Amino acid sequence: MEAVAEEPRAGARRCGSAEEAALEVSWVQGFSNKNFGFVNNQTVCYPCGNYILFLDIETKKTTALQCQTGQVGAFAANGNSHVLAFSDRRLNPIIYIYTFPELTKLTELKGNAQLDYALLALSFTGPYLASYSSIPEFVLSIWNWQENLLLCSESQPGVTVTSMSFNPMNWQQLCLVDENNVTVWHIERNNDEHHLTQNPVELPDAQGSMSRHTDLFFPISYDEDPYYGPLLPVSAIAGLEGDEAETFMPRNYIRPLLHPTAHCWSATSQIYMGCKEGYVLAIDAETCGVSVLQQKPLPDHLRKISDVVSYVRKEVQRKKGDKPKDLQKTVLFGMAFCNEGLYAAGSEGILFFYEVKGLKYEMKIYADILQPISSLIFSPDYTVLLLATDQGTLYTYKPAHSGEAVKLLDTCRSCFLAADFLTGNEYCVSVTISGEVQVWFLKDGTGLSKLNLDVQATAMACCPSSNSVAVGTKRGQIYFLDVMEAEAPRVVHRIFLSEFPVLSLHYDQSGQFLIARATQGHIFILDARPSKLFQVLGYIALAGEVLDLSVVSDFKNDLVEVVVLLKVAVVQQARLETFCLSSALATDNDKYVNAHGMFNASAIKMKQYDLDYSLSSAVRLKDNTVYGYCTCAPFICKYHLSEENMSEDSSVFLSEKRTPGNQLASGFLCLSPNSRWLASAAKDGVLLIYDTFTMDILAQKHCHSHQGGGIRSVVFSLDGKFILVNGKNDGALVCLKWKKLKKTEAKEAASHWKSLLAILNKSTSNENAFLKSMAAWQFDPESKLGSLPEEKVKEAPLKFSNVDMTEEDGNVTTLYSAGTNDITWIGQKVKKVMREETQRFGNQKKELEMEVQKLRETIQKMMLENGQVPDIEKLEPQEFNLDIEEQEKAQAEAEQKVTMTRKEIEMENLANRYVQDVIKRECWDAMCVKGRAVKSFHTAHEVKNYPLKKRSKEELETLEKVLRLKKIETADVKEEGEKAEVMADDSASCCLIGSLSSQYGGDTSILYSQWDLHTREQKVNQIVLLKDIIYHLKTAFNKEFDKVARQKEQDIVRVKERNLRIHEILAQLELQVDVWEPALTDDEMPERALTVQDSEIKVEKYLTQEEREKAEMLAKLEMERQLAATDNERLRALDDMMGGVLEVKKEDILKMDIPSPAFISKPEHVWTDEEKKKFRDYEKKVKELNEEKENYRMSLEDELERLEASIQETTQNFDETVHKLSEKKVKLEMVIYQEELKIVNLVYALMLDEELGTRETGLHNFLMKKQKEKVKTARTIQMTKNKIEAYIDIYENAVVEEKNVESSFAREFADVPADFLDELLQLYRQRPKTPMTETVLDTANPYGKCLGSAEDNKDALTLLMKAMDELDSPEHMPNGLDLSIWEHFCLARRNKMESEELVKWKSQTLAEMQAFLQRRVDDSDIIDSEIEEIFQELTWLREEKMKLQLNLTIQFLLKQGQVELENTEIPEYSDAILINKSVIEELNRNIMAQGEKKIASMVEYKDFSKGMFQLEWEHRKMRMQLEDLQQKARDIVTLIISKDRQLLLTVPNYNSNVAHHISAMEQTLGIMDELHKKNVKNRQKKIKELEKCISLKEQENYELGLELKEMLVSTSERRHIFEAADTRHIAKKVARQRYQEILKQKHLRGLIKEEKEQFEMLQAQVERLRSRPFPIL
Repeated sequence: MEAVAEEPRAGARRCGSAEEAALEVSWVQGFSNKNFGFVNNQTVCYPCGNYILFLDIETKKTTALQCQTGQVGAFAANGNSHVLAFSDRRLNPIIYIYTFPELTKLTELKGNAQLDYALLALSFTGPYLASYSSIPEFVLSIWNWQENLLLCSESQPGVTVTSMSFNPMNWQQLCLVDENNVTVWHIERNNDEHHLTQNPVELPDAQGSMSRHTDLFFPISYDEDPYYGPLLPVSAIAGLEGDEAETFMPRNYIRPLLHPTAHCWSATSQIYMGCKEGYVLAIDAETCGVSVLQQKPLPDHLRKISDVVSYVRKEVQRKKGDKPKDLQKTVLFGMAFCNEGLYAAGSEGILFFYEVKGLKYEMKIYADILQPISSLIFSPDYTVLLLATDQGTLYTYKPAHSGEAVKLLDTCRSCFLAADFLTGNEYCVSVTISGEVQVWFLKDGTGLSKLNLDVQATAMACCPSSNSVAVGTKRGQIYFLDVMEAEAPRVVHRIFLSEFPVLSLHYDQSGQFLIARATQGHIFILDARPSKLFQVLGYIALAGEVLDLSVVSDFKNDLVEVVVLLKVAVVQQARLETFCLSSALATDNDKYVNAHGMFNASAIKMKQYDLDYSLSSAVRLKDNTVYGYCTCAPFICKYHLSEENMSEDSSVFLSEKRTPGNQLASGFLCLSPNSRWLASAAKDGVLLIYDTFTMDILAQKHCHSHQGGGIRSVVFSLDGKFILVNGKNDGALVCLKWKKLKKTEAKEAASHWKSLLAILNKSTSNENAFLKSMAAWQFDPESKLGSLPEEKVKEAPLKFSNVDMTEEDGNVTTLYSAGTNDITWIGQKVKKVMREETQRFGNQKKELEMEVQKLRETIQKMMLENGQVPDIEKLEPQEFNLDIEEQEKAQAEAEQKVTMTRKEIEMENLANRYVQDVIKRECWDAMCVKGRAVKSFHTAHEVKNYPLKKRSKEELETLEKVLRLKKIETADVKEEGEKAEVMADDSASCCLIGSLSSQYGGDTSILYSQWDLHTREQKVNQIVLLKDIIYHLKTAFNKEFDKVARQKEQDIVRVKERNLRIHEILAQLELQVDVWEPALTDDEMPERALTVQDSEIKVEKYLTQEEREKAEMLAKLEMERQLAATDNERLRALDDMMGGVLEVKKEDILKMDIPSPAFISKPEHVWTDEEKKKFRDYEKKVKELNEEKENYRMSLEDELERLEASIQETTQNFDETVHKLSEKKVKLEMVIYQEELKIVNLVYALMLDEELGTRETGLHNFLMKKQKEKVKTARTIQMTKNKIEAYIDIYENAVVEEKNVESSFAREFADVPADFLDELLQLYRQRPKTPMTETVLDTANPYGKCLGSAEDNKDALTLLMKAMDELDSPEHMPNGLDLSIWEHFCLARRNKMESEELVKWKSQTLAEMQAFLQRRVDDSDIIDSEIEEIFQELTWLREEKMKLQLNLTIQFLLKQGQVELENTEIPEYSDAILINKSVIEELNRNIMAQGEKKIASMVEYKDFSKGMFQLEWEHRKMRMQLEDLQQKARDIVTLIISKDRQLLLTVPNYNSNVAHHISAMEQTLGIMDELHKKNVKNRQKKIKELEKCISLKEQENYELGLELKEMLVSTSERRHIFEAADTRHIAKKVARQRYQEILKQKHLRGLIKEEKEQFEMLQAQVERLRSRPFPIL
C-alpha cells in the first residue's frame, strides 16, 4: 500500500507544532464491476474507488494501492510479468504502470486523451500496452511502457469499445469488441516503426447464418436495359456523393446481426466469441473468417439427464420468483481458454465447459453458483479459474480437482451507504443501499459475515450500550440486528414507524436513546436498549425539511441534547432547533406524549435559533458552540448560541469565525466522540480533520474523488484511533488510522474512551445478555420485501423466547402483535385513539345513527310521493340531496367535465377547420378553373373538365424565355423553320412529331425536333414547351366544356318552365303522374360541397337559452300574423258567393257544375208541367257542359303530349352534344398522354444523365482517396526500401564482424599448445542449453509457444549470458591450462555468442522489414487494380453519357395494322437505325438489278462446272473402289484363325450354340443366388444368437459387477483386519511368493504365445503344401 503525504489545502492553516498529525490508510474494502485480473499466481487485483485492491486467494488478505490523483479509471494486469496498469479519471488522464509485490511505479504514460480511458490491455509477452480512450477521441493507442514510447495510434470516431485483448500467441494481433461489431487489429513492425491495420469481422445475422456481403458502391456487374439504360448503384440513384455514397445502405439491405458479449483467444490464434443470441462463434484472426459452432447431439441417456437438470433448475428459479431460462440458449458473459478446452459462463450462473472439435462442441456443466457470472479469468499457472459476479462475489474453481466453486470474496452488489463501529472497537459494520449488512474485522478489514435484508436501506447506526445495529429503510422501517457473534449476525426485531423513509439514525453516547430522522420534518425517539424491546417513546413534527441532526450527551445532568438543522424559505439563512431528552422519558413516557404519540414542546424544552448563513450540516459542542458547513461557499462557520451574538436588527445569530473548508460546497461535518476533532467532507472526496478549539487543520486525506460523488459518510471510533469513510458512488469503504498524532491528543482521546467505557460497562453486559436471549425475527417466506417496494407487506409476528410480556405493557403488546404488524406505529396510535373515542362516545353515536335512519326514511317517502305527482309539479332528484356541499361538489365536477369536453370538441373542430382551409386553399381557391362534370340526361355519359391552376409568374417568365430563345434559334436557321412549318401542315409529319396535338389546337411549330434533343438545356426547354402545349389543349377543351355546361343550365330552365305547365294540366286533369324534374348533381356543381345545408344536419341543433327564447317569440308572432290574415270578412264573402274569384276562367270549366233543381228529390209523377220544363232545360245544360268539358280535356291532353315531346327532344339533343364532347375528350386524353409520354421520356433521360454524373463524381472522390493512399503507400514503400538497403549494410557488417570474431580465435590463442587449442576450440563452439522462461516451461499454459518480441530477444540474451556463468566456471577449464588464458577464453566466447545473437536478432528484424515491404507492395498492387477498375468504370460512364446524348428516344405515331408481327414477341431494336424510305427503295432497286445480273452469271457458271464435278466424282469413286479391294486382299492374307473363328466356320448353327451356352450360365447364376440367400439367412440366425449371447454376457457382467462390489467390500474389510493385525512381515512374504508366481505365470504365458505362433506358422505351411497338388483349390 502506497502512502504519500499530502500538502495542506489553499486557504487552510496547519498546526504549527513540530509533531504534526497525519492519517494513513489502514485497509480498504469494496468491489466494483470493472475489470480484474491476476497479478501473480496467488493474487487477484481489482479497482475500487481511488484504490487498487490486491487479494491473496490463499490467505484472503487484502492490500491496497492508492491512486494519488483521484479515482481509478481503466485497469489491466499481467500475471506473467507481475505488472499492472491503470489510469486516473481527470482532465488529460495519465496511465500508471506498477510492479507487484513491490508496488513501485515503473513509468507514467501521457497520451492525448482529454477526458478518460475506457479500456487498457497488457500483452501476454513483451512490454506492450493497448489503450482506448473514450469520448471525444476514441483513439486506439499501442505503447511500449518500458521505454515510455507511443508506438502507433488510430482513431475510430464514435465507436465505444466494450472489451479489448491481445492475442497471447502473437502480441501483434489485437481484438476490439463493441456492442455490434468485432475488429481485429494487426500491429505491423518496420524496424523502429509500428503501424495499425484494421480488419473488421463480418458477423452472421441474428439467425446465425452467414450471408455474402453486398458491395452497393461497387456492384459485381451493371445490368443494362436496352430501353431504360444502365442500372446504377443505389447511392447514385439517391444522388449521394462523397463518403456518404460509399457507406450508404438502404433499409431493406440492413439485417440484424449477432451482438457479441464475451471473447477469448485460443492457442491456434482463433477467437471464440459468445453472443447475446446464444451462439458461439470461431473467428480466424488472420482471415477474419467466421464459423458458427454447433452443439453435438447428446446421447439418449445424457439428454434425459440434461432434461431433468433443466427441469429442476427451472423449478428452483420459479420458486425464487425468477424467470426460468433455457440452458440451450445461454448468453455467455465470460470465457476462458485452457489446454482441455473452453470454459464459459453467463447470466444463468453455471460454469460450462466446451470441448470443441472442428465446428462441433460438446457442452458440460462443471459448477453452478446460482448468481449471474460476469467474467472468467485463469491464473498465470492455469490452476485456478476465477469467477466474478455482478453481485460483488468472487469464486475460485480448480479444474484439476473438478470440485465445486469456492467463494473467495463476498462484498456487496451496490455502493456502501454507511458504516459504524461496534462497542469494543474490534469490529465495524457497514450497510449498502440494497440492504446488505457486513461485519468487518477492524484490525485488517477481513470480512467476517454478511446478512442481506432484501430492502432498500437509507440509514445505519451502532448502539454504544449493546452489540446491536439499527438499519433504517425507505419504507419507514427500522431493523435491529444482534451482532454478539460477528460471524453470524441476525435480525431480532423490526419496527414500522411510519410511511416516511428513515433518513438517518443517531445514538447518544450513553446508548439510551435512538433518534430517527424521517421526511416531512418527523423525528422519532426510541429506547435504544434491547431490554425495553426498542420501544418507540414518541415523535416530534417540525415545520420544515430537516437537513441534519447531531446529538450531544451531558452525563453530568443526565441529558441528551439534540440539534436539528432546518431548511427555511428565507434565502441565505438557516434555522436550528434544539430539544433535550431525559431518562424520565423512558421511565414515565405517558406524561410527556399526547394520545397520538407526539412529545409536548415543554417536556423536551424546544428552542429555536436563526443563523445568518444557509447551512448544509451542523454539529454542536457542549459549550453551546455550533459549527456549520455553508451551502453557498466552501466555509465552516462558527456560532456561539448566546444573546450576545445576535444581530441588533433581528434575532439572527451572527457567525464568529469562518474557516475555509473543502473545495466543493454542500459538504457535511462530523464530530469526534471527545469533541476535539471536527471532520469535514464534501463532493471533492477529501477528508479534513480540524481542531475544534483553533480550527486548524490537523490532517487531511484524499481517500475518495469527485468523480465517484465524493464522500457519503464519516464516523470516528469511540477511542478515536480509527475513522471509517465511505464514498458515495465509488463502492469503496476506507478505514483510516492515525499515522502521527500529538501525545496529548492521543491521551485525551484514550481518557475519554476509558471514562465512556466505564459508563457503558454498567449496562452493556445486561443489555448484551438480553439481546442474546432474544429470538431471531422470522422473515415471511410468502412475502418478499424486496419485490414490493413502497408497499405495506405483512411480516411474521415477533417471537420472544425468554421475555415475559403482560397486558399492562400496552405499548409493546399493541405495537408488535401479530394482528397489527403491517400497520405503522403512527397508524396504531391513531387507531388506538379512534377506538378509545368510539368507546367514550358510543351512546351519542347510536342516537345520531337512529336520527339519520329516521331522516333517511322520511326522504325516501317524499321521493316516492314526488314520483306520483304530475310532471309539472315534480322536483328534480338532486333537490332531495341534503348534503348541499356534496351536491355542489358533484355539480362543479360535472361542469368541469363539460367544460373540458367542450374545449376538446372546440379544439377538434378548430383542427378540422384548419384542415378544411388548407384543402380548400390548395385544391379549390388555387384553381383558376374548378373541376366539375357534365352529365347527360338519359344516358350514363359523363364528361369532366380539366382543373387548372393559374400559372405562376416564374413559370410564365420561364416560358417566355424559352419561346424567345426558340425564336432566335429559328431565325438563325431558316431551313429548320421551313421544315417545322411543313411538319406542322403535313399529316405525315405527325408521325415524326410523335403526337396529334396540332390537330387539337396545339402549336407544334415551337417545339424542337426530336432528332435534335442532344443537350440538357434543349431537353429542359422541350419539357417547358410541351407543358405549355398541354395547358393550351386543356384550356381549349375547357372552353367547349363551359359552353356545354351553360347549354345544360338553359335546357334545365326550359324544361322547368314546361314542367310548370305540365303540373297545371295534370292538376286540371286530376291525374297522379310523376313529372321528371332535371337538376344539376353535386359533381356538376362542386361548390355545394363547401356549404352545409340545414337538411343535411340530422341531429337537433343545440340552442342556448337566449336563442330558445328568441325562437319562441318569433314563432308566436308568426302564428298571430297567420290568424290575422285568415280572419278577413271580404275574403269570406267572396268565397261564399263566387268561389273566391271575380271572373270565371276557361281553366275552371272542368270544375263547373250546374246545380240540380230543388224538386228533383220528389217523385216524377208529382212534378208539375213547369217543373218538367225546368228539368228538360236542366238536362240540356248538363249535356252542353259535358261536351264542353270533354273538348277541353282533349285539348289539355294534346298539349301535355306536345310538352313532353319537346322536353324529350331537348334532352336528347343535349345528350348527343355530351356524347360528342366525350368522344373529343377521349381523343384529347390520347393527345395529352402522347405529350406526357414525351415529357416522361425526357425526364427519365435527364434523371439518368444526373445519375451518371453523380456516379462519376462519386468515383472521382473515391479515386482521389485511392490516389492519396497510393501516394502514401508509394512513399512508405520507398522509405522502407531505403531503410532495408541501409539495414542490409548493417546486417552484412554484423555478419562480417561475427565471422571475424570466429576467425580471430586462432590468432588470439596461437601461443596455446595444440592439444589445449583443440579442446578450447570445442569448448568455444559449445553452447548452453536454451533457457526457457517460466511461461514456456508451464505445461498447463495453452499459450506456451507464443511469438516473442524484440524485447523478449533481449531478455533471452540476458538469460543466455546467465546460463554461460556455469560454463565459465573453472570446473570446466582443461587441466593444466593457465587461469588467465581461461578467463580470456571465456570473454572471447561471450563476445562470440553476443555477436551470434546480434546477427540472429538483426536477421529477424530484416525479415520483418522485408515482410512489411511485401505487404505494402501487395497493398499497392491492390490499390493499382482498384484504380484501374475505377478508370475503366469512368470510361464506361463517359461512353454511356455519350450514348445517352446520341441515342435518343424517338416517339412515333403508327397507324393500326401498319406493323404486323408473326408472333407476340417484341423484336429487338437495340441496334436499329432510322433511314428515309426513298433511300431504302432506291437501294432495293439497285440490289434487285445487281441480283438479276448475279443470277445470270451463276446459271452460266453452274452449267459449266456441273460436268467437271461429275467427272471428278466418278474418278474419286473408282479410286476408292481400288483402295477397298486392296485392303480386302491384305486382310485375307493377314487373317488369324482362332478357335472361335474355327467354330464360326465349322459349326453350321453358331448362334444357337452361343445361346445355349448363355442359358447354362444363367442357370448357374440362379443357383449361386439361391445359395447366397441361404447363406445370408444362416448369418442372420447367427447374428441373433450372438445378440442373445451378448445380452446374457451383459447380465453376467452385471452380476459379476455386483459380486465385484461385494468382493471390494470384503477386500477392504480384510485390508482393515490386516492392518489391525499388523502382519506386515507375513504379508511381505506372501506378496513375494505371489509375485514369483505371477512372474512364472507371465513367463508361461509368453511360452504359450510363442508356441501358438509357431503352431500357426506350421499349420499354414501344411495348408500351403497341401494346396500345391490341387491348384484349383
